[in-house]
Amino acid sequence: MEPKFLTSLLTLLLLICLSTIIDATNEDATRKTMEEFSGYPTDSHHSILSFSLDSFSVESEKLQGQIEELSTLSDSPAPSVTRILYSEKDVLARRFIKGIMKQAGLLVREDAVGNIYGRWDGSEQGLPVVATGSHIDAIPFSGKYDGVVGVLGAIEAINVLRRSGFQPRRPLEVIMFTSEEPTRFGISCLGSRLLAGSETLVNTLKKAADAQNVSFFDAAKSAGYNLSPDDLSNLVLEEGNYSAFVELHIEQGPLLEEEGLSIGIVTAIAAPASIKVEFEGNGGHAGAVLMPKRNDAGLAAAELALAVERYVLESGSIDTVGTVGILELHPGAINSIPSKSHIEIDVRDIDEKRRNSVIEKVHESAINISQTRGVKLSEFNIINQDPPAASDKSVIDAMEFATKQLNLSHKFMISRAYHDSLFMARKSPMGMIFIPCYKGYSHKPEEYASTEDISNGVKVLALTLAKLSLE
Repeated sequence: MEPKFLTSLLTLLLLICLSTIIDATNEDATRKTMEEFSGYPTDSHHSILSFSLDSFSVESEKLQGQIEELSTLSDSPAPSVTRILYSEKDVLARRFIKGIMKQAGLLVREDAVGNIYGRWDGSEQGLPVVATGSHIDAIPFSGKYDGVVGVLGAIEAINVLRRSGFQPRRPLEVIMFTSEEPTRFGISCLGSRLLAGSETLVNTLKKAADAQNVSFFDAAKSAGYNLSPDDLSNLVLEEGNYSAFVELHIEQGPLLEEEGLSIGIVTAIAAPASIKVEFEGNGGHAGAVLMPKRNDAGLAAAELALAVERYVLESGSIDTVGTVGILELHPGAINSIPSKSHIEIDVRDIDEKRRNSVIEKVHESAINISQTRGVKLSEFNIINQDPPAASDKSVIDAMEFATKQLNLSHKFMISRAYHDSLFMARKSPMGMIFIPCYKGYSHKPEEYASTEDISNGVKVLALTLAKLSLE
């Protein structure tokens, strides 16, 4: 055999060997990536089909159109949105959401109080569900994005996964919760509280009535929900039904926008305590009663409001916040000394002990003020005192994984606003995804999130759901 031929043959064999090694290396890299994504070896019975992030496309114009259309179902003129529990516009909005769920190929059902569920079954039967969702009700004269992004965005996240060719292992479910806002009956997160098993709420709803003295059950009946008191207790989610819950939401604060970041990964939700306080004093003519002789219920309320601010600032943490959102005086005339005052206080923190310490100090202050000013502390009532909730590490890891895969900037942060996630955390591991909103505006017509930020949030949610569904 000629030496030249031998040299050529050896060169060819070497190239074939190198090619085989490179192919094997690429295959191992692909297998490693998929194993990291799914949590299972790709050669096991849990193997999954790969899908490309390049195919992760959000139909942003269509989604924005849905947001705009939903905003027209309002009891106040544009650009504001008002959508109150069991009102005519609320019923129409529910019908709208169910229609979009069905268009996405989801199996739709509704429970006794109107929580709406849209499910995509997984490849393995009987596994706990990975859920997402939010609310679409709106306080008077608010905006079009609060809650809505987390419902319509969640349905679009399902569409993104479908278009990419993804098949979930666990079922994926979108939930639209009933009445997250405390508008009609003064109860926030009504639907998710019931799912979490709040017997206190069940008992409250049995005698609850709105400002027009319409009972909760009559209001529900007018919207097509013929429920009985027993139905409320039957709504409680069974333990282990859900393996994870993730909520997409506008930040309702300015941090992401100010820092130029795309995504907020929520590590904890601060829970509020709500307090009602009333003082009773002696009224009288503003000119006739001399200052040393006064028992002014209005000044007692004002002093307590300042005490709330003082104790919150003295807590030692920026995460402690307090608000006096309601201060009412009777008889409410400029030339009359207030004989009664009514104030409502909101105190929040991610540290329950620290928050409750502030509440105790406020109570002590109310007692001292009543004695010093010679007024009666006729009410000091803690309406609710929900514990805060921490996001689960597994969900945080999935959200962080998603943002990194999508090359999106992010930060870890807490939520100081109430969300349905706070109560879903009692039934499953929980996490939240924040997107920036203009100047942090929320609960007002100026509330706004860009289509780009919404699309980023939808992509992160989709990839988070995909990862959690495969674990």
